[in-house]
Amino acid sequence: MELLLTGSTGFVGRNLLLKLHRDSRWSRIILPVRDPEKLRAQLQGEGIADDGRLLICRVTGDFWELPPGMAPDLVIHAAGLLFARRREEYFETNVEGTLRLMSQLPRTARIIVLSSQAAGGPTPRGEHSRTMNHQDNPVSFYGASKLTMERELRNRLGRRLLILRPPMVLGPRDAATLPLFKMAAGPIRIKPGFAPKHYSWIDVGDLCDAILAVAVVAPADWEKHGPFYLGSEQLITDSELIATAAEVIDARGITLSVPQVTIQLASLVIDAVPAWRAAAPSLGRDRVREILPSRWVAEGTTFAEHFAWSHRRTLAETLAETAAWLKGQGKI
Repeated sequence: MELLLTGSTGFVGRNLLLKLHRDSRWSRIILPVRDPEKLRAQLQGEGIADDGRLLICRVTGDFWELPPGMAPDLVIHAAGLLFARRREEYFETNVEGTLRLMSQLPRTARIIVLSSQAAGGPTPRGEHSRTMNHQDNPVSFYGASKLTMERELRNRLGRRLLILRPPMVLGPRDAATLPLFKMAAGPIRIKPGFAPKHYSWIDVGDLCDAILAVAVVAPADWEKHGPFYLGSEQLITDSELIATAAEVIDARGITLSVPQVTIQLASLVIDAVPAWRAAAPSLGRDRVREILPSRWVAEGTTFAEHFAWSHRRTLAETLAETAAWLKGQGKI
């Protein structure tokens, strides 16, 4: 079987490619990327030699002009824009770019799209968790772009499509967690708001296993439910996330709660300074809107039961592996 994977130089896509490469079921893995040299360098760094199954092709921006003759049996769309300053940037990549990609694909291809819990929004007030039955209510431009993408794809692709909405994804090869560890290593750690915030989360390896579990299921089962929320059964708080990051790097310090308006004001400054925006992209104005709600918990049991999947990693294990990867990269 032939598989096409987007986003293979990114966090989830990169981890997924490592698993796909070890899976002999895929006779060819098509990898459209903007920067083939970057992908080849990453593969070399992972010790992966090209065994003839990898087909790396260059695409331009979000136009996805794929080479002719490609007929993948399965497409995993893991590419997307996570951080931007303007609404238009998110929609150009996550909506219009995705639709351009789909127009290049054969009508026989099954398609798995990695969306986000942000498309649904935070847990509704008074509820323990967000379910597929709750009305979608994204609070950021990022989340709104993912929701619009989902709706457009459902209208166009029907039963060939399955959408996954993972929560916070953690694990190795994610440079975006560097600010978390740098803060955890310092004497003072900043927590937005005075009340605890609760989150669903998922280890990137567990997420990749979930995607591959879906990949081998008959398309007729895809249409029964969805989009699917999924994640670890271990809920976490923001304080636990900070404390665990500090624990795995053997750091000592204190956590200081600050008013949320402080984070909002800081995001204005970060957005205005390109170097700071690059260093802490999750603290830009749009993504800070997702920090303010106190509960981002989603119900993932439907997905787990339907696809016979379960999470394996604990938060401590995941963050320890992430810290080890960052240290190996010379970042911490």
